[in-house]
Amino acid sequence: MKLRRFLAMATAAIGITPFLLVVLPASSAFAHGYISSPPSRQAQCAQGTVPCGPIKYEPQSVEGPKGLRSCSGGNAPFADLDDDGKGWRATSVGNSVTFTWTFTARHRTRDYEYYLNGQRVALVDGGNVQPPPTVSHTVNLGGATGRQKLLAIWNIGDTPMAFYACVDLQIGGGGTPTTSPTTSTTTRTTTTTPPPGGTWAANTAYQVGSQVTYNGSTYRCTLAHTSLPGWEPPNTPALWQQV
Repeated sequence: MKLRRFLAMATAAIGITPFLLVVLPASSAFAHGYISSPPSRQAQCAQGTVPCGPIKYEPQSVEGPKGLRSCSGGNAPFADLDDDGKGWRATSVGNSVTFTWTFTARHRTRDYEYYLNGQRVALVDGGNVQPPPTVSHTVNLGGATGRQKLLAIWNIGDTPMAFYACVDLQIGGGGTPTTSPTTSTTTRTTTTTPPPGGTWAANTAYQVGSQVTYNGSTYRCTLAHTSLPGWEPPNTPALWQQV
């Protein structure tokens, strides 16, 4: 009886194993994306502009069910993003702003929504197709002025989920004075961090034009960013180009 029971359990385990091999990888096939320009709150966290919790390591992961209106997407570990008093830097803009999404993994897209003061100011159809590595939308903010918080939402086409990003703006404040110091600070950091021809490393700031090596190949940075684990050059064509 013991031998028979052992054989039955072994057979069951063998039958389950293929199922696990198929199902488990599916859990990692998620989309990732955030607004990189003007810098969203999670982008500021990743760049070290504002001290944050774990979101600084994964700015692309603010995912939650569709229909939310929070910067954190309802994620408790990312609650810092909902704190309006945290010292977020506002980018000075006019009434028309171009927002750029950076995708580290891509899904078919239903649409993109932009909200200001609780009112939707733009809706962009995603065509239910997979987007390119970066997508930009120019949004008219109407007659809004002063400091504002814009909520951007990327609605996935084939899941009930969406990705959320809040961007702090100073509307009508004259773009150059506020944005120049931010750009200058980022440039100084990225210039000194990655040495020319160095090996790619996570948690490192890179500027456009920086060159790194990875697995014997050389890559040039095409979008300024702070690297995160999993953002190796071959995996992030939105950030790196092989040379």
